[in-house]
Amino acid sequence: MANLTLAIPDELQEKLREHSEIRWSEVARRALEKKVDDLEMMEKILSKSKLTQKDADEISSKINKAVAKKLGFG
Repeated sequence: MANLTLAIPDELQEKLREHSEIRWSEVARRALEKKVDDLEMMEKILSKSKLTQKDADEISSKINKAVAKKLGFG
């Protein structure tokens, strides 16, 4: 099994130490696995998509504007 070294802020390290009963390496491993699974699923969906990057950018822009408007920023 490979090892991975992470740099985290000192404040976070102190909070982790307060909960030494938790296997933080296991928490990190599971989070990384979940992220990779999500990315693989997205890649699978996107490989079948007929949207161009321009289409995706336009949709994203519309969503961002609608959210901003709903939150009172636009």
